[in-house]
Amino acid sequence: MTEYRVPLHIQLNRVVMKPVFQWIFRILARVKILGKDHVPYGKPYVVAFNHISIFDPPLVLAFWPEMAEAIGASDVFYKKGQGQILKMYGVIPVHRGEYDRALFDKVFAIVRSGRPMVMAPEGGRSHAIAMQRGLPGIGYIIERTGVPVLPVGLMGTTDDFWQRAKHGARPPLEIRIGRPIMFPPMDEKGAERKEARQQIADTVMRHVAGLLPPEYHGFYEGQVIYQDS
Repeated sequence: MTEYRVPLHIQLNRVVMKPVFQWIFRILARVKILGKDHVPYGKPYVVAFNHISIFDPPLVLAFWPEMAEAIGASDVFYKKGQGQILKMYGVIPVHRGEYDRALFDKVFAIVRSGRPMVMAPEGGRSHAIAMQRGLPGIGYIIERTGVPVLPVGLMGTTDDFWQRAKHGARPPLEIRIGRPIMFPPMDEKGAERKEARQQIADTVMRHVAGLLPPEYHGFYEGQVIYQDS
């Protein structure tokens, strides 16, 4: 497998973009980050967050304590403004609902090179705080790489965030980082293996739900896993 290298122009873009977006968010909102001590610095892992709106990815990437890679829905790349920002940061486009061998090979190379990977297992923003069911893609990535997953709960990034922020309300935004989750190697085959990947996705999302208040639990209501503080 080809070693993954971040292009120099993307590295330079990120050096500028991270502090700029931190500054913007801190002007518009009251940003709070909890659980940074759970991050396994310098090691590969996957960051899994609940996806409410377009504000989630830039918030996570701007304030994440390490420089992280990210994947995002390919249709967003064609939207004016949003698409340009994604390309400047070097976000990897993924076609939702499709198996893309080249994409997964790139993701595996990124993780195995020791870099953190940020993704939203729900596959797209929900436009509501109630979580949707996670897709099995994250289970496939974990199966192939064996790296830990850091569940991350986001609060406050609702679709009306911008309307409240631009009027000076400075609404609260929270990034809640949970403890790393490790999964054992898979022994299942065929259909059972596919189901095991879905179970990984569900377990991750149950941990994410455990970082959030009840109104965020959505699909995972009554199935939440709470971590020790």
